[in-house]
Amino acid sequence: MCGRTSLFTPQPDIERRFNAEFDHDYEPRYNIAPGDTLAVVHNEAPETITADTWGFVPEWAESVDDGPRPSNARAETVAENELFRSAFENRRALVIADGYYEWARNRGGKQPYRIARTDGDPFAMAGLWSHWKDNGETLRTVTIITTEPNDTVASIHDRMPVILEPGSESQWLDGNVGFDPSDLLQPYPDPDLEPRQISTLVNDPTNDSPAIIDPVGGSNGQTGLEDFGAD
Repeated sequence: MCGRTSLFTPQPDIERRFNAEFDHDYEPRYNIAPGDTLAVVHNEAPETITADTWGFVPEWAESVDDGPRPSNARAETVAENELFRSAFENRRALVIADGYYEWARNRGGKQPYRIARTDGDPFAMAGLWSHWKDNGETLRTVTIITTEPNDTVASIHDRMPVILEPGSESQWLDGNVGFDPSDLLQPYPDPDLEPRQISTLVNDPTNDSPAIIDPVGGSNGQTGLEDFGAD
């Protein structure tokens, strides 16, 4: 799954990387949880980065409290799932982050990890967006698609977000006729991602400061994956 992310890369770097501009005041975030807003590029406006609430509300819902508000959608079923089917066909998105968090079970409980690109650059996760309206009330929401983990992440968790290759981002948004977007919903290459043990400060979503990403597990910045049987 993907239940916590970060985005604190400087705004000009994000806008340059995605060739898009924020339509709202950008605030660096170190601990973004479902119910918060994510930085999102919609297929209908690829030049704009919006702030969408994390937790999907389908456009046909009678109210925002009508049913679940899933933060994730499974790649294996997203095209057929009634909740996501229309959005998968018509409202695909890039969800921008520079890291995400996952928890590995060990004998002492759960050890949090921050998983990011080895070069530290921001990346896009495959998402679906919805614009819910009722009686003058509007809400833009988004969910992140997850898939099976690559070998690196598998030692921590049994799911990972679909992180798109930079060259596939426009293809995911465009959805050209004759192209199956499901083909892009694959695990991200192992060499490009690096997990780091961090402190349990991240467990509390009200903690949102640079201290969240401070590594633990040794002065050399060890990943700690050896504790979980990784090669």
